[in-house]
Amino acid sequence: MLPDFARIGLVEDDPIMGESIVQRLELEGWNVIWWKSGNEAIAAIETQPLTLDLVICDIQLPDVSGEAVFQSLSKLSGTPPFMFITGYGEIDQAVRLMRYGAVDFMTKPFAMDDFLRRISTGCRPHHSSAADPTALGISSAMRNVASILSRYANNDLPVLITGETGVGKEVAARFLHDVSNRANEPFVAVNCAAIPAELMESELFGHEKGAFTGATQRHLGYAERAGNGILFLDEIGDMSVGLQAKLLRLIEQRTFTRVGGEATVQFNARIVSATHRTLNVKSPSNHFRDDLYFRISVLPVEIPPLRERLDDIIGLMDHFLDEATQRTDTDIRGFSSLAEDAAISHPWPGNVRELRNRVERAAALARGEWIMPADLFPEGSDAKASTGFTPLSDVRDAAEKRQIERALGQTGGQISKAATLLAISRTTLWEKMARFGMAPKER
Repeated sequence: MLPDFARIGLVEDDPIMGESIVQRLELEGWNVIWWKSGNEAIAAIETQPLTLDLVICDIQLPDVSGEAVFQSLSKLSGTPPFMFITGYGEIDQAVRLMRYGAVDFMTKPFAMDDFLRRISTGCRPHHSSAADPTALGISSAMRNVASILSRYANNDLPVLITGETGVGKEVAARFLHDVSNRANEPFVAVNCAAIPAELMESELFGHEKGAFTGATQRHLGYAERAGNGILFLDEIGDMSVGLQAKLLRLIEQRTFTRVGGEATVQFNARIVSATHRTLNVKSPSNHFRDDLYFRISVLPVEIPPLRERLDDIIGLMDHFLDEATQRTDTDIRGFSSLAEDAAISHPWPGNVRELRNRVERAAALARGEWIMPADLFPEGSDAKASTGFTPLSDVRDAAEKRQIERALGQTGGQISKAATLLAISRTTLWEKMARFGMAPKER
């Protein structure tokens, strides 16, 4: 069977058939996104193809054919598997679609048990039951990052994680480790910017006794301590040019020599690197080797800045506040709506790291039960009152949208369960999500 968090896209213009499929699949615990036309499906899927595990597509649609939808999306990297359903089944058409790469073809009406079984068979495989796409955030951008990392998980090729300082690159690397078949092996993190260049080689590869003054015994480096796990090289863009050549040798030959030693040591770990720099653009300040860049960036993934994934801000605030209140005895109950509004409007130049620091400081200094804007932004720049008034309807809509985002985050994006938490019908929830511009927009 599929994992509880499986995401299935449905392209079906018949309201009765579509409603029936959505209800049954959601009862199975799966998250379903429903589009009623082919062009809507194409526009939505082409932006985040990796977030879907399967697309169930009708052949006869009001604007374009299901076959045209499949052909359009098949040009993308990471296109989800397609399963076709139709009330006008033709053997020639079925054969043609299966040759194109569709995973299945069913003719209406069909037995629901057989339908569910074939969905399970055709769904994109998950490498690990721990690969919850909301583990890194509830925003569509971070769901996509989680999906990409899950696809990379059980591959041994090097991974390069890029993104601004503070976006959570090490968190992403640990997620990759946790959902991979190396989860029970070591995760060894090395900050290439924090270790002096003259010590980096010894720290990375280790040294033998007597290799230099003060080397009183053999020292095992990070590469050796990683064993069969993951060696995470954070801020690899700050590594010296000389050491870059030795790292390239390590990747290509899978062996290394300790400083002062002669015997080669086998390297069995997987290399995952991270940087906030643009390594493939030459500039006076960038001396990163092209050959090393191409070796470490075989499987790339970029973490978007926090200002581009506003849906994650409130959830992260709550998470960091929970951590802070567990460490200290405090009566703080949470964030006021004004504080949440201030956080949403803040540009977050320091990304998630800045958010954590502000929440921890607010938890330590707040004087009331609820954290206020001035507690998060004591410098005052983000707490200044507006010169005008915001319409009450806008305030109400913003509050409802935040609450819906929280419910979806808590339920892993499952609409029915989120509607239950919010004490509204699933239809009402769909309508509100469509009005607020939240995906999915179709029922």
